[in-house]
Amino acid sequence: MTAKPIHSEAAHLAALARIEALWDAPDGSEAADQLEVLSMLVEAYEKTHFPIASPDPVDFLGYVMETRGLTRKDLEPYIGPRGRVSDILNRVRPLTLDMIRRLSSGLGLPATVLIQDYPLRRDAA
Repeated sequence: MTAKPIHSEAAHLAALARIEALWDAPDGSEAADQLEVLSMLVEAYEKTHFPIASPDPVDFLGYVMETRGLTRKDLEPYIGPRGRVSDILNRVRPLTLDMIRRLSSGLGLPATVLIQDYPLRRDAA
C-alpha cells in the first residue's frame, strides 16, 4: 500500500471510490488498514477544502431545545430568569461567559460553539 497526501479533487474522488470499495474489509486485514489510512487522508483534505463553520450560538440553542424537547423554562438554571432567557433567544443581549460555562457543563454543549460571536438585534438595525 502506498499512501500519498491528497492534493486535487481528482485524487479526492479516487480516494472516496477506493474507500467505498474497501468499506466491508474485515478487521485486522491489510484492506482495513488501507481503509483507515485513506479515511484519514480524505478527512485532512476535506477539513482544508470544505471547512464547516460553527453554527450561530442562538440558532444552536434553538436546535438543542427542539431536539431535546426543552422549553425556555428549562434554560433558566443555566441562563437566568425568564426575561434573561428571552433576551438571549431574541438576541437582545449576548451570552455571558458564566452562562456559557453553565450551558456547557449542565447540558453538555460545546463551549467552542457557544462562545462564537453572533449578531444582536441592535447590531442588525
